[in-house]
Amino acid sequence: MKITKLYLPFILFSIYTNSLLTAAAPESSPVLDIAKNNLQTGSKYYILPVIRGRGGGLTLAHTGNNTCPLDVAQEQHEVENGLPLTFRPVNSKRGVIRVSTDLNIKFSAAPNCVKSNVWKLDNFDETMRQYFITSGGVEGNPGRETISNWFKIEEYGSDYKLVFCPTVCNYCKVICRDVGIFLQDGVRRLALGDVPLIVMFRKV
Repeated sequence: MKITKLYLPFILFSIYTNSLLTAAAPESSPVLDIAKNNLQTGSKYYILPVIRGRGGGLTLAHTGNNTCPLDVAQEQHEVENGLPLTFRPVNSKRGVIRVSTDLNIKFSAAPNCVKSNVWKLDNFDETMRQYFITSGGVEGNPGRETISNWFKIEEYGSDYKLVFCPTVCNYCKVICRDVGIFLQDGVRRLALGDVPLIVMFRKV
């Protein structure tokens, strides 16, 4: 009993101190669009490449023999904006999209055959030896069952890149890689790799 009395104040102090440190932890920087405005939850944006001459905005495309679901790809020509997208952070009540925050990325419009416009990481493609990004993900409900549906926006110098490195499941083992471009039969598919697609965001 004496030991309990001696250590209880220390434990309570530790819990209180940790709570203060957690509360005082600064939020990450907001993601900015090309007009230097904060990205907002629910607003529509085009994801465009920073480097010109290497394709346009992001869209959905047929790949291989697949007709549906469609995979996430980059338009062939830089003058093409692709499809508008929205972002939903893991805390859907937050209005501002911030760097290094788990979020769903969703096309706001898509062909009728697509049941879900939400991005997800597809199963490993043994033929291509790649992890591709496709449609058909689940929006919200963070956890083990939806681990493949969460992406992040990270700073890349003065620009941004997309990454797959979800932290919505504390005990799940995940891979962390940049989102880049994999060229397959003329289609610029989004896939995990070591060379990121450097992007910017333009409000629709």
